[in-house]
Amino acid sequence: MKRLAAVLVLVLVAPLVAADTTGLRRLSDRDDLLGWEAVGRLDLAGKGFCTATLIAPELVLTAAHCVYSKQTNRLLEADQVTFRAGLREGQSIADRQALQIAAHSGFAPGAPMTWANVRHDVALIRLARPITSAQADPFILHDGATQGAAVSVTSYGMGRAEALSRQRQCQILAARDELMMFDCDVTYGSSGAPVFARVGGRGRILSVISGMAQVEGKKVALGMALPARVAELKSMLRRAPAAVPDRRVKRLGVGSGRNSTGAKFIRADGS
Repeated sequence: MKRLAAVLVLVLVAPLVAADTTGLRRLSDRDDLLGWEAVGRLDLAGKGFCTATLIAPELVLTAAHCVYSKQTNRLLEADQVTFRAGLREGQSIADRQALQIAAHSGFAPGAPMTWANVRHDVALIRLARPITSAQADPFILHDGATQGAAVSVTSYGMGRAEALSRQRQCQILAARDELMMFDCDVTYGSSGAPVFARVGGRGRILSVISGMAQVEGKKVALGMALPARVAELKSMLRRAPAAVPDRRVKRLGVGSGRNSTGAKFIRADGS
């Protein structure tokens, strides 16, 4: 952990001073939710949840560490994972069980929190049935330069598990080597939450939340660049058999050990 903390500090080229960062807004009314239905809560074996986002009618994007069992350190069974699109006060736009789960092979669930793990902390889930665009319009990935440092994040989390919360504006504090650091307000359950870049009239997914850290006494959120990782995961899904009872996509095999189904927290002092 100390090694990561040192790198975090070195990446920064200026003190961690946020500008024009807004607070969270709870999307508790149906009108508030319009346009955000593709962000949903990912329920995990009845023992926790993460945030996930529809990127195609049958594909959901989240963090890799969300889809591992804390007890066995193995990928969860597909029937243990349910995506609840636009969940709001017990009601969702659509509930779909997972059919296949692909976690990136570069993610080591039992390894310490390192840049390599953050960079590869991405998973794709193929749903048993598509969600139509009339129900929830999928978001697309951002591929290219970010216009300015402002982003937004939409997530569930501890204490706000029954409705989405949206932070309209937070900041990219640093970006380097396919890694990103934000001052966005996230917490347990926000793992896998989409970070949106402003492109035209609708945001595009720039990153997903992997975890959080304390740097220079300030809480920061960590994420990764997505296009290459998601392309690799789509390739894994295409190569996997789709007509067998066990729809999990096996990792190509690095790491084992303890993992969690919520956002990961580390501190700069290594604890």
